[in-house]
Amino acid sequence: MVRKKGRAAYMISAVAEQYGIHPQTLRLYEREGLLQPSRTEGNTRLYTDEDLQRLEVILSLTRDMGVNLAGVEIILGLREKMQHMQRQMQDFVDFVQREFAGRGAAPPGEALVPLRPRRPR
Repeated sequence: MVRKKGRAAYMISAVAEQYGIHPQTLRLYEREGLLQPSRTEGNTRLYTDEDLQRLEVILSLTRDMGVNLAGVEIILGLREKMQHMQRQMQDFVDFVQREFAGRGAAPPGEALVPLRPRRPR
């Protein structure tokens, strides 16, 4: 993955120093699939602000909560799935709101969804 132009990026040494971790730790996180820094044409790792936010979550889980890397992988995967579901739900809510706005409100005493009469038992 080559770095996209116009986005701030930080080299591995600067990130390691900023967060007080060894560069090998960052390489391990990449091997484990927890971080995916972009690369220059010379294959230098570049970390974006989004990568740094993800790193902060990883460090919080490992340092503060004692979660191992397998647990971190599961937690990050669940977070991504939740964010995806939240976007889907918001898209659905937006769709429903547009549909109701286009149709206007139901006349007084009339249901938005037609009701079937109950069958006698």
